[in-house]
Amino acid sequence: MKKIQLKVNGRAKQLVVDEDLKLLDYLREHLGLTGAKQSCDRKGQCGACTVVVNGKATRSCLAKVARLDGADVITVEGLGTPENPHLIQEAFVLAGAIQCGFCTPGMIMMAKAFLDTNPNPGRDEIKKAFRGNLCRCTGYQRIIEAVELAARFLRGETTPAQVRPSPAQGHIGVSHPRPSSLMKACGVAQFTADIPLPNALELAVVRSPHHNARLKRIDSAKAEKMPGVAGVMTAKDIKGSNSVGMLMPDEPILCADRLPLLGAPIAIVAAETRAQALAAAEAVHVEYEVLPRISTPEEAMAENAPTVHDGLPNIILTKKQIKGDAQKALSESAVAIEGDFETQIVHQAALEPEVAAAYLEGEGEDAQLVIFGRSIAIHLHALILQGGLGWGNIRYEEPFVGGQFGIKSDITSEGIVGAAALHFRRPVRYIPSLTESFWMTTKRHPYQMKVRLGADAKGKLTGYEMNFVVENGAHTSTGPIIVGRSIEMLSGSYQIPNVFAEGRLVYTNNIWGGSARGAGPPQVNYAFEVAMDLLAHRMKIDPYEFRRMNALQVGESMSTGHVVDQWAFNECIAKLKPDYERAKKEAKAKQNGHIRRGVGIAGASFGVGGAGDISNVAVELDPDGGLTVYGSVADPGEGNDAMLSQIAAHLMSLPQEKIRLVTRDSTKTPDSGVSAGSRQTYLSGHALVKAIEALKSAMKETGAKTHQDLLNAGKPTRYLATHTMPHTGLDPEAGQGIAWESQIHGIQMAEVEVDTKTGEVRILKMTAVVDPGTIINPLAVIGQLEGGMDMGAGMALREEYVHGESVDWITYKFPTMRTTFDMKVLLSESPRKGGPLGCTGVGEFTLVPTHPAIANAVYDAIGVPMYRIPITPERLLAAMGKK
Repeated sequence: MKKIQLKVNGRAKQLVVDEDLKLLDYLREHLGLTGAKQSCDRKGQCGACTVVVNGKATRSCLAKVARLDGADVITVEGLGTPENPHLIQEAFVLAGAIQCGFCTPGMIMMAKAFLDTNPNPGRDEIKKAFRGNLCRCTGYQRIIEAVELAARFLRGETTPAQVRPSPAQGHIGVSHPRPSSLMKACGVAQFTADIPLPNALELAVVRSPHHNARLKRIDSAKAEKMPGVAGVMTAKDIKGSNSVGMLMPDEPILCADRLPLLGAPIAIVAAETRAQALAAAEAVHVEYEVLPRISTPEEAMAENAPTVHDGLPNIILTKKQIKGDAQKALSESAVAIEGDFETQIVHQAALEPEVAAAYLEGEGEDAQLVIFGRSIAIHLHALILQGGLGWGNIRYEEPFVGGQFGIKSDITSEGIVGAAALHFRRPVRYIPSLTESFWMTTKRHPYQMKVRLGADAKGKLTGYEMNFVVENGAHTSTGPIIVGRSIEMLSGSYQIPNVFAEGRLVYTNNIWGGSARGAGPPQVNYAFEVAMDLLAHRMKIDPYEFRRMNALQVGESMSTGHVVDQWAFNECIAKLKPDYERAKKEAKAKQNGHIRRGVGIAGASFGVGGAGDISNVAVELDPDGGLTVYGSVADPGEGNDAMLSQIAAHLMSLPQEKIRLVTRDSTKTPDSGVSAGSRQTYLSGHALVKAIEALKSAMKETGAKTHQDLLNAGKPTRYLATHTMPHTGLDPEAGQGIAWESQIHGIQMAEVEVDTKTGEVRILKMTAVVDPGTIINPLAVIGQLEGGMDMGAGMALREEYVHGESVDWITYKFPTMRTTFDMKVLLSESPRKGGPLGCTGVGEFTLVPTHPAIANAVYDAIGVPMYRIPITPERLLAAMGKK
């Protein structure tokens, strides 16, 4: 122990500390300053815990308090408050640098230390200084611009008032600060691990170390006698079905028999401290029967292959699409190309680990189980948990969430905490390690795709054939939906008269796939758009012109047979032309020996408004004249808070501060459906419009101006509206029909440099032209596009999850400021006929064209097509014959 003195946010502290106490723990657990976050298991990899110590940016997860005698510590809470923010905090808000907000306090404190010593930095200096601060949401462009804006504020060159949009500009099409941004900038937005939970037990989970095994015996006697341990529970202690599977009951909360993958959960240990729980988990003795691992789809589909799940075939489903006669069209084509394409397993890589907490509110069998988690579908997940846990009264609350990108379509740690809270009858909290978080979450499915694409002598597409196999891993999750989406958006932005596709979904003993940004279309679009370049080169047609001449036109049909009455892709490709011509000219002029420049493009048209989809939203006129919006519209960073508040303010002619959102509690909100597939703007935005129209109609009918006027007239002050997609989807045999009511359109261009000696690829610039319909908040849209391009670049060049080997942000090759690149966004607006105020959405679409554009740029640079991603130096050199 050691006695020290230090200052924290200007207040003197005198304390006696253990020699190993970390500053992060002292701030969070002793002082309640939870702005500093933990993501990387105290390895100093992420920067989310950054504070300023004696004027220097410091990783508080590594700094020992005992060594800080006399130190002056500043946390994000000491920099400013929502009522009196620091100029740096305002700059991050106004620059649109805040999405999920988990990394934001660390970024802001890094900016504070950096700008104090370098008040007029260049971009390269910013990139170097922030290279250890990670962000998944923004693509870093907004953060760089926030630091530059903060520097201008601090130098007195401008003020927040001069930058902030004026209310006179209106509510639609204006980049008003998002309602939650300032809370996140000041570190007071509560994520799950920040919520005080008195008398809570801390949990650890015993997990299988084998890729495939059968559970023989568990002995927890030693663990139960260890200090602080409240007990150990297993599958037999769960009263419900013990399943949290989304579509199939093949995802147990705790495994009772079969352990189909590395990290399968076996037992929960509860103790007074996390350290005690982890130590006891190590002491639980488990006996296994190790079984052969099915590592690939080929092994799973082999004759007489063992099954991953007892009683279930390894091929989960087969899905087809048939339009015309693709084989005949291809055989008669003037030119046809073919290729075998492969995409990898990708981790969505949200910075916040899968933290969850739970407690019982009330007594006995009537008590309500309250779960805090990262769901993007709180009503659906509460329903699944009711069955899995065998407890009917569940309230699901969604705190602020540190990103998700589709990963929280599934239930992960929430089943663990719910089971433990019911068993131990005490509040519980589960803070998994980053490695555990990797093990318990879905990933982007890897695809194997065999493609044939043909055209006539004039270059018009004639036929397309794709046979693809999707490795689903050990659990079903949303795999069948992902295969369906791949079929539904197969033809991208183009008119193809003859199409045949067949997709198979296969179990293996690997990490399981689920929803990931784009969810299916990114994989099939990669193969298709690279095939488009192959065919264009074979026919000696410029890839840009080849796409322009084959773009779908109004009155023509997608591969689903759906004849379109709007198709904004044509305007997008026209808008790209000047940039494309400039890039091609520059690339030709700057070829330099072993450094080769390339330009690649890829398009995408992403469906929104799926068959039978439904959303419910309610509004209430408040006594003070404001409006409260009720709906389970999760916002893990993409900007749904801005969407709801700006539409409501526009329709009600109210200032935005008079719009209140209630979105995070399953007992206070109507079910607005899952926040995935870019559906919330299109579906919930429309339900919001309908609810406000009902309210305004009642006010007009009665002449009411206020909440009290409505009551006096005998009218309700709250109105619920539902919006439903009327179409029925595709027929199951041929995959024909209407899959989506509307589309988001866009085309992207990548400019790259390839070092043909080392195989390294450097992205110089990405240009994106996108039409998302009417734009509510341009900066929110741009932020989604830039973040999507950054994720797509990682998918193209670096990121590949290997179960058991990818254990932290370094081994996963998380994108950093070092890997960022210039980005240009060009927005078009074609109001959609079925959208609220003409809007669609944009979040899921954003990376669908990115990785194929980069692959095509590499092809343009070296003359060798890349059939597999990520395009690592080793793969590139091998493709060039320089292995």
